[in-house]
Amino acid sequence: MLQIGSPAPDFSLPDADMQDFKLSSLKGKNVVLYFYPKDDTPGCTVEAIEFSDHDEEFANFNTVIIGVSKDDCISHAAFRDKHGLTVTLLSDEEGKVCETYKVWQLKEKDGVQKMGIVRSTFIIDANQILRHVQYGVTAKGHAAQIYSIIKTL
Repeated sequence: MLQIGSPAPDFSLPDADMQDFKLSSLKGKNVVLYFYPKDDTPGCTVEAIEFSDHDEEFANFNTVIIGVSKDDCISHAAFRDKHGLTVTLLSDEEGKVCETYKVWQLKEKDGVQKMGIVRSTFIIDANQILRHVQYGVTAKGHAAQIYSIIKTL
């Protein structure tokens, strides 16, 4: 697992509009980087809507919200447009960033084990240092929890 106080691993991924996004381009801003299993599923929708609903409040603390899943850019665009999301959604179809951030893990549901994204959130400060690492996040209410942490940075 990644450790608080270590540099955030840099990466480049396409966003919902198929534009390249590089984490290091946000140096000087705080970043909430959250990983979620799948576009337009109940928990992922709740989480994305809650982050979007508080997007302006996060911006007041110099913070950008970035969501990552293995869905493709077209799925991300449809998800964003359907729910009016304002957060940036990045596509990690090959799962390399998911592996780098250690969110690609063995999961069990109904007695069946398979690999998948464990809902996780990382807070990265303006100097690109990890300040908060949380694996196994509960979607509902998570944005408010992360906001309270951002206010202390």
